[in-house]
Amino acid sequence: RVMARPEQARRVAVQSDIQAIKSALDMYKLDNHRYPTTDQGLQALVEKPGSEPEPPNWNGYLDRVPKDPWGNEYQYLNPGKHGEVDIMSLGADGRKGGAGNNADIGSWQLN
Repeated sequence: RVMARPEQARRVAVQSDIQAIKSALDMYKLDNHRYPTTDQGLQALVEKPGSEPEPPNWNGYLDRVPKDPWGNEYQYLNPGKHGEVDIMSLGADGRKGGAGNNADIGSWQLN
């Protein structure tokens, strides 16, 4: 039971990161009337995208895109499979799917 605490803390950190990223994406959409494309990715929250569609009212939304607690990039999909956009961590193994500590954690799983 005590051994599970670090993994539980990592999962809580992922949920917090995803909520912060989603808030930044919502601000981007409010300013620019759309979310960044999948190709523009989450980096569009840090640096103004130079690819189409260029955001007309870009303001900078994050200082940096965080990595998940296992050191992996968060995945971003627009349009999402579960919502308008999807943000997810691939878990401890950094691969899609998995169970336990390796399970994916997605924005659609958060309340």
